[in-house]
Amino acid sequence: MPNFTRLQELVYEVKIADVMTKDVITVGPDITMGELREILRDSNISGTPVMDQGRMVGIISIEDLIKALVEGGMNGLSIRVGDKMTSKPLTIRSDETVVLAVNYFNRYKFGRFPVVDRDDNLVGILTRGDIISGLLKQLEHEYHHEEMLRHRVSHVFEDLISDLTCIKLHCNVVARDFERAGEASSRIKRALTRLGVSPQIVRRVAIATYELEINIVIHAQERGEVIAEIQSEKIIIRAVDSGPGIPDIEKAMQPGWSTAPAWIREMGFGAGMGLLNVQRCADEMLIESPHGQWTSVKIEIYLNEKSRDN
Repeated sequence: MPNFTRLQELVYEVKIADVMTKDVITVGPDITMGELREILRDSNISGTPVMDQGRMVGIISIEDLIKALVEGGMNGLSIRVGDKMTSKPLTIRSDETVVLAVNYFNRYKFGRFPVVDRDDNLVGILTRGDIISGLLKQLEHEYHHEEMLRHRVSHVFEDLISDLTCIKLHCNVVARDFERAGEASSRIKRALTRLGVSPQIVRRVAIATYELEINIVIHAQERGEVIAEIQSEKIIIRAVDSGPGIPDIEKAMQPGWSTAPAWIREMGFGAGMGLLNVQRCADEMLIESPHGQWTSVKIEIYLNEKSRDN
């Protein structure tokens, strides 16, 4: 069973707004490539959004500057930025999680993405370096808090399971509600942490639950449900929806295979890795999906090696 680090878990939790560069240096479309060169050099950046009358109209990078020089020599420095910029650049929203940005960087191979709010106003810019720096800062911030919390609740879970057969958490998930996607996994993770479950187990549960929750958001017809059952020896997660079902479960477990529509994939979801990520996290996994009726995914994650052996 692979070990999941806190860093891997954070990409499913941390919002882009928390890691992006907020003080964005921008340029206008009418400045020259020579002026752009000075701005990039003085600001120690490799690209920037292009703004015109308060509206983002493109993005320009050092790669564009180099192409202008290759094509026109020193005359390339007199070309307008607006003539070399990338118009209508891909953007990401500040309230999305970092995992979406990671998917974007892997898919499009860009060096940066403008970050916008829900009104499409420019609020930041994001690079791979921003993600790494932001996640490391989050780890540093959490370290002492996690140690104190673990000390306080180290015996709480054992005390609870001596009196209760199990603890159940029910979380409703609404189809196409990407704004609230991730709430169920966050609630379950928070409960497990307060019960003193080991961080490694919590990470596996959180990642698997997030992927199952996103599948419901993408594929369910109206809504679905994620149920966490915490027992003395294992945690059982069930994700159920009344969507169209999975036509071929074997294909669905292949990397990159997805039935998500194009507009979902353009958002960075539906990459065909969700169920594989769930399987990586689980000790046991069962998928039931009568075509055209419903889908149920059940996973079990054992709390200790002894339970796994049994």
